[in-house]
Amino acid sequence: MTTMTAPQDKVGIPAKNKPGNWVQTERKAHEAWANLIARKPRAAMLLHHLVAQMGHQNAVVVSQKTLAKIMGIHERTVRRAVADLVEERWIQVVRLGSGKEAAYVVNDRVAWGQRRDQLCLSVFSATVIADAEDQDHATLEHEDLRRIPTLYPGEQQFASGPGEDPPAQPSIPGMEPDLPALNEQ
Repeated sequence: MTTMTAPQDKVGIPAKNKPGNWVQTERKAHEAWANLIARKPRAAMLLHHLVAQMGHQNAVVVSQKTLAKIMGIHERTVRRAVADLVEERWIQVVRLGSGKEAAYVVNDRVAWGQRRDQLCLSVFSATVIADAEDQDHATLEHEDLRRIPTLYPGEQQFASGPGEDPPAQPSIPGMEPDLPALNEQ
């Protein structure tokens, strides 16, 4: 996750959160997007942000409050831009429960970042953007989470930490170890 000076850094968006660094657009959609910039610049701006943040399955989960912060505009402007994009079929909005959060699914005939035959998975996977300021302090600390060690191929386990003393076992009579000793002089 890289340090940036853009507004995204203030809300905890990683610089690289998607599998690839590219998206594609069809020429007609690209031309229509150019016209959207002239007619509804905030909606076009929002669409650019969604496309830039979407995962390879064309969806982003983010609150409108966080979108407003990312874009440097008011939440009402985001709501209006979302409504414009939905009305003109640039995006779909999938509500997550009864809250304000939603998954914004970019129309896969406008922009996509994976093979076309896999685009039907859009509503099942998404990039999730959460503002650190909206989280509970204990959640961000996550000190009480269970840690499960994992060894990856090529790695070796080394003993570390306080641990316990090694087990002691008395010698069996007649089988005392014959260990070398240092003679002190």
